Amino acid sequence: MWSRLLSPRVIGRSSVCWRSLFTMKLKTSEFQALFSDGLKGLAEVFEKHQHELRIAGGAVRDLLSGKRPEDVDFATTATPEEMKHMFRNAGIRMINNKGETHGTITARLHNENFEVTTLRVDVETDGRHAEVEFTTDWQKDAERRDLTINSMFLGLDGTLYDYFKGYEDLQNREVRFVGSAEQRIQEDYLRILRYFRFYGRVALEPGGHEAETLAAIKENGRGLAAISGERIWMELKKMVVGNHAAHLLELMYSLELAQYIGLPPDGNVEEMKRVWQRAKDRSPKPMTVLAALFRRPEEVEKMDIRLKVSREEKTLALFLVKHRRELRKSEDEPDCLVPFTDFIFDSRDLDTQSKVCELLKYQGEDKLLAELSRWSVPRFPVSGHDLRRLGVTSGKEIGATLQQLRDIWKKSRYQMDKDELLSYIKSS
Repeated sequence: MWSRLLSPRVIGRSSVCWRSLFTMKLKTSEFQALFSDGLKGLAEVFEKHQHELRIAGGAVRDLLSGKRPEDVDFATTATPEEMKHMFRNAGIRMINNKGETHGTITARLHNENFEVTTLRVDVETDGRHAEVEFTTDWQKDAERRDLTINSMFLGLDGTLYDYFKGYEDLQNREVRFVGSAEQRIQEDYLRILRYFRFYGRVALEPGGHEAETLAAIKENGRGLAAISGERIWMELKKMVVGNHAAHLLELMYSLELAQYIGLPPDGNVEEMKRVWQRAKDRSPKPMTVLAALFRRPEEVEKMDIRLKVSREEKTLALFLVKHRRELRKSEDEPDCLVPFTDFIFDSRDLDTQSKVCELLKYQGEDKLLAELSRWSVPRFPVSGHDLRRLGVTSGKEIGATLQQLRDIWKKSRYQMDKDELLSYIKSS
């Protein structure tokens, strides 16, 4: 893939930092595919008003990795007021003005939304939010970003601008903070979790962390206590289904971070490592992996209070903690799937089959998981109307009789038809 890039060059030293500015040309098909009518129109507006416009952050990282980015963010030397003036003159609609105080304007062209943010520097930070000041200096904006691999810019002519060896780190599959790890973390403590998430995405091996980085994380871990649960959960759930998740969770425990992010302080790390090893190739849900850390339902409740997970995620965790030992394949039945299909049939919850599939991933039962994924809940052939036609009129009696017939039908492995089931009523 790297052969598809033109020769790189170093074009100078920065006066702010000893890092070199590294540039090269990108000419991949993924990059060219970004140029929709909307982006071409956006580029024309900025070119007309002589303001620079570049792709920023994660989209650059993805393009350099040969991936088509899902989201593309842009950075510019134009201020928000200048952008609004440009867009109004061009008849371009602007939407969602919530990001304007931080320099972001969202323009809509050809049914596409484009988020464009003015270059900025952090004037003051409290570990959660930053007060920013606008700038026209691209390196100063790069300096305020979290990781070197996220600090690069890409011009619309394909020129890469890399101030902090992000391209080199990406090639070497290394994850580093821009400049001082401690300073970057103290600007926003959520960057601790972003470090782990991107480590899982980029690194080839689990143990390639720099000692200074881990020391900075441990020293500043308590700062996570002030970060909202929603922001923590957004990062955590991406990390636990990525590469090296078991290693990263174990490392987070060794760095004493669990108590600040809603995980049980004495979490069952060994069980989590076993579950992750069994489930990692089966696309487990994030909570399927994390549930292994919980020893008791009360710990799930505490996690929910801290992280404010969805109802579906919480009920899955409680389900796995409750049933991971007792609901298992049958050694006595010729059909090992029977305990699971019977459990689903008896349940009144519509998502029980999905939960049982996650349980099978948790238990490492790949063969049963494949079988259950093909199985659908059979439709019980008898209704209350059928019983009324046979003279059963009491509501209480109808309910009891239907349950009796459901048990009979279940023992037949759902093979008996309506007439066979109703014959039990006629003969009684």
